[in-house]
Amino acid sequence: MAAYEEFLTGCFPSIDSELVSYVGGMLEDNDVVSSSNVMYEAIGPFLEQIDDSKTEDDIKHICDRLYALISKSVDTSVQSNGPNKILGAPVHLSSLLQETNAPGTDTSSIWISKRDSNAQVDSKQLAKAEAQLLKKQKKQADKDSSAKKPQNGVMEGPTASQQINRRDQKLESSGTNKSYDIKIENFDIAFGDRVLILGSSIHLSAGRRYGLCGRNGLGKTTLLKTISSGNLQIPSHITILHVEQEVVGDDTLSIDSVLESDTERHRLLNREKELAKLINLSPTGNKGDNSVSTELSEIYEALEAIEADKAPARAAVILAGLGFTPAMQKACTRSLSGGWRMRLALARALFSKPDLLLLDEPTNMLDMKAIIWLENYLQTWATTILVVSHDRSFLNAVCTDIVHLHSRNLITYKGNYDQFDKTKDERLKNQKKEYEAQKQYREHIQVFIDRFRYNANRASQVQSKLKLLEKLPPLELPGKDVEVSMKFPECDKLTGNILQLDEMCFHYTKERPIFISVDCNANMKSRICIVGDNGAGKTTLLKILMGELSPVKGIRHAHRSLRIGYFSQHHVDQLEMDLTSVELLAQRFPGKPQEQYRNMLGQYGVTGELAMRPVTSLSGGQKSRVAFAVMSMSNPNFFILDEPTNHLDMETIEALGEALNKFEGGVILVSHDERLITMVCQELWVVKNNKVISLEGGFDHYKKIVEEELKEQGC
Repeated sequence: MAAYEEFLTGCFPSIDSELVSYVGGMLEDNDVVSSSNVMYEAIGPFLEQIDDSKTEDDIKHICDRLYALISKSVDTSVQSNGPNKILGAPVHLSSLLQETNAPGTDTSSIWISKRDSNAQVDSKQLAKAEAQLLKKQKKQADKDSSAKKPQNGVMEGPTASQQINRRDQKLESSGTNKSYDIKIENFDIAFGDRVLILGSSIHLSAGRRYGLCGRNGLGKTTLLKTISSGNLQIPSHITILHVEQEVVGDDTLSIDSVLESDTERHRLLNREKELAKLINLSPTGNKGDNSVSTELSEIYEALEAIEADKAPARAAVILAGLGFTPAMQKACTRSLSGGWRMRLALARALFSKPDLLLLDEPTNMLDMKAIIWLENYLQTWATTILVVSHDRSFLNAVCTDIVHLHSRNLITYKGNYDQFDKTKDERLKNQKKEYEAQKQYREHIQVFIDRFRYNANRASQVQSKLKLLEKLPPLELPGKDVEVSMKFPECDKLTGNILQLDEMCFHYTKERPIFISVDCNANMKSRICIVGDNGAGKTTLLKILMGELSPVKGIRHAHRSLRIGYFSQHHVDQLEMDLTSVELLAQRFPGKPQEQYRNMLGQYGVTGELAMRPVTSLSGGQKSRVAFAVMSMSNPNFFILDEPTNHLDMETIEALGEALNKFEGGVILVSHDERLITMVCQELWVVKNNKVISLEGGFDHYKKIVEEELKEQGC
């Protein structure tokens, strides 16, 4: 008999043997018992129901004794050459699992093992113990209710604590008392031979909105994929949806595709049609069989409970907020482009409302109006969100917490991104102060040791100081991210309006004009941002300014010495993925020494080993930096940038803004990143209703206009 079983029998002579086994099973099943309080919370209620004469303090004392017994046994097992080991390197569980599953191999492992089903707590014993607990709780509730006396003929209502207890009892009896908090403890993630996250933990509280931040290439997207694939242990009752791939195009209407994402509603409607068909086909109207009618009534009640009749309107509001016109909502998904299919995937996720919504750069595919709508929509989101985004204003508007991935570890901060930024700086300052204090303390001890090392009278003191110095933890300087810097090359200066459109008209088809009588110009000092709804013609305007498209009517003027550097939002598709970054520049601009290629890449943070890796192995942000290097090799004196912040981390966006401000040439960019726009741009061009309008009020004025439009549309 185990020590704790003998102790329990001694304290409670009348205890049921099944209950002893059940309590013992609970204790053995807990891998870590952190304190006697945890012990009391786990088994206290079961012990109280055995002997009513024992007070709460008596039960707590018994739990303290039990904790002491178990702690002693754990300490003994640790000292006796048990399986506890300190690793010098990370353990790759996926490779271990493959080796374990291989035929003819020993399946015993301290890392991957299956729990013996015989060690599970017997379900009958569990049900019996829970029934006894509920009986006692009901008895206590009856005592509390009988203790209250009616006042003025009216019985007092239950207190808040009693309401919570009764609700918990109801949930426990129905088997629906499930927590939607997510706690993933002490996990590792590796990509190939590279360890991305080591021995870290993440806790996601239900209903909170978390922003996942960190430098490019650290593993944020990999973490989302690992969670969604089920490789990390998450309770099975929690539904997870990762918006990663675009919707497959077929003949399904866009709005129907969104409605079908609610699988429960879709199932109930299909079953309703089947039962209605059975009733209609029955010659007697199905009067002889009430089962069909009963099931149909239950389905109607279920549909009413989930407000199925309001679903089409809710789906239409979501699609409209993301920029879908009424015609696009009724269009087949196969007729949508890749960007619009990604928006449709986002709409399906918002409509289905999973318990955990994983979003990876959701603003990359959206225009400013859709971003503002999404910010407002997610602020009232009821379940948990984990979003990767480098849009600072979006994180400030949406997130209640920030999870920072740094040095292969995840650290959670309360508040939005601005609060996180301040807290992180304060934390770094405190760590530096602690480092300096520890350093001075060690130096003080070392001075004493050096001074009296050969003094026989102080030998014992020197030895104690040496032992004290050895016991101190390693002194490490607080880690700080390397500052990102970007530098555009110097360029030839030009005077006057170097790029101009006069009475420009353009269309792809006469039935649908894009621009009518547009007049605009730019010079070397221009810092212009082009904004507008998706499909309004922003990218078309850029191509006309670059000369790739010719106006149908009107004139494009360009300085004869003008050299334009163009950054495409689809730059990733234009890079040769099999080549290294150095080889890519050598292929595009042959005849230059390798040092020049590496120097250009180094100006955008692609240095050392990174420059010799194939482009396909780089992260999205690192590929963008390579694209900047390619753009700058021709030494342009005017930049036209189409969504340059896509895939860039927060620090790189800041560095890009500073580099554009120092650039001596002109800049026209299309962007939805509020931070970059306010940092760089001095003029705003709004593309709307076949016109290009210069907005004097700047970005803040444009944002107010968009919010008013959304209110008018009811989004």
